[in-house]
Amino acid sequence: MNDVFTLSLPLTRAADTTLTEQLAARFIERIRQRLLSPGARLPSVRECARRHQVSPHTVVAAYDQLLALGLVEARKQRGFFVRETPVARTSSITAPSAGRAPAMPLPVSATALIRGMFQPPGARPMPGLGTLPADWLDLPLLTAALRKVSSGAQLGAVSLQYGEPAGELRLRTALSAKLADFGVTASPQQIVTTIGATHALDVLTRTLLRAGDSVLVDEPGWSVEYARLAALGMRVLPVLRGDDGPDLVAMQHLIDAQKPAQRPRLYVTVSVLNNPTGASLSLQAAHRVLQLAQANDLHIVEDDTYAHLAPAHLPRLAALDALERTVYVSGFSKILVPNWRVGFIAAPHALVDRLIDTKLLTTLTTPGLTELALAHCLEQGGLRRHTERVADKLAQARERAIALVEAHGCSFAAPPRGLFGWVDVGTDTERLAQVLLDDWLIAPGALFHATHRPTTLMRINFATSQDPRFWRALDAARG
Repeated sequence: MNDVFTLSLPLTRAADTTLTEQLAARFIERIRQRLLSPGARLPSVRECARRHQVSPHTVVAAYDQLLALGLVEARKQRGFFVRETPVARTSSITAPSAGRAPAMPLPVSATALIRGMFQPPGARPMPGLGTLPADWLDLPLLTAALRKVSSGAQLGAVSLQYGEPAGELRLRTALSAKLADFGVTASPQQIVTTIGATHALDVLTRTLLRAGDSVLVDEPGWSVEYARLAALGMRVLPVLRGDDGPDLVAMQHLIDAQKPAQRPRLYVTVSVLNNPTGASLSLQAAHRVLQLAQANDLHIVEDDTYAHLAPAHLPRLAALDALERTVYVSGFSKILVPNWRVGFIAAPHALVDRLIDTKLLTTLTTPGLTELALAHCLEQGGLRRHTERVADKLAQARERAIALVEAHGCSFAAPPRGLFGWVDVGTDTERLAQVLLDDWLIAPGALFHATHRPTTLMRINFATSQDPRFWRALDAARG
């Protein structure tokens, strides 16, 4: 099995392997993919038998295989639990015939959510998906752009040598013009291209911080950013994110509570269309954030990943700050195509050479061909027209999703905006994630908090949560 979506295939007596082997293989794959984290409890024998329509004897035999492989442990009168297993061991396990554990285990982890983005062609959309559906994307636009920039001698010029350390000048020039639409003034010389927005955040973190440094982050926020910072040895300081911005009183208290050597030097925020709530900074809140940063000698990293899905007039910190304390990050995987992995940083002049040095140490260069193709899409207006079409589709999908949410007795914890909805389902969504895992990958709310907490919230993707079968399964799982 190569991805989490094969887990929804039914067990069958017509297969070359027994039902016991198929069921064991299913759990092995879940553990390998970290969909079942160390400490997670397996379903009871009776519940597993009911869910997979097999006998309790089959379940017991499958669990015995997992015990023999050292993947689970039996706890008297409590059930079966996934063991803490070294990554190298789990990654080498194959189905029969076929780091360190988090303090509070999650049935679906941040890395599992990332794995959920890697859908095979034709897979049905999942409500926890982080990207647009494939059929919303404009493949002819991309094909034409690639053909244009790779014709004749251009292909050799861009392929047979490393590109410019900062990235293709043509793209950086086009990005400079695009940023002006958001009020951000950045010359091409202030822009460094990266392999997606996540890489841009990583370059910034490695340039500005060292292991042990403190970082202020929004909460709720993007679970992958929490996990990435923690993996680099940073101290994550979460700040409650409200509808118009962060709780600045709480932020100041967090800063003041740190010893002088441990005071945070960086605040990472998604100012427009926060993931998962869809909230955006108000103009007043943006001014107050910049005042607090000035008073406390903070750099601000403004992650504008969802810029293309938001109104251009929404305030950007980088526009108000003129790129003095603010560093701006964005990319194109959420609007154009996930696998091109083109992102960028717009930074103060004094920081650019340091960012380029870090980029060179981590990737040497970035793919010139895709950068030129993206530049062509920007220059010719193709990306703008595609964005307008997507915005129309997303608005319609959002209305349909709102109706489904309300029809099934759920509610929104934040006004529905952008790509994601922050939905209250009335019961623990970690438990729901476990129950629904055979057929549906959801994004439980605990993933969007820097510290673990049970919650009745989950994130849905408005564009991929239209299937009535999911909502019926949700109703059944809630009991």
